[in-house]
Amino acid sequence: MKEAKIAGKKPAVIELEPGTYWWCSCGLSESQPFCDGSHKMTDFSPIKIEVEQKQKYWLCTCKQSNEKPFCDGAHKKIN
Repeated sequence: MKEAKIAGKKPAVIELEPGTYWWCSCGLSESQPFCDGSHKMTDFSPIKIEVEQKQKYWLCTCKQSNEKPFCDGAHKKIN
């Protein structure tokens, strides 16, 4: 698997509490946008997100963002 699977075509807007989260980079997780370990048979690794204060985050689900794990609007260019 050389390219991530497109898991969605819009960002996941989620209010996160302080803590550590793992963002799915492969697109295979059933717990999008978070990792569930599905990447283990791929070359992908999850990306660690450290949240220090409660707030909303726009997390990429198309896996094409240049600002991973955050949405940069790349989903708008997907057919």
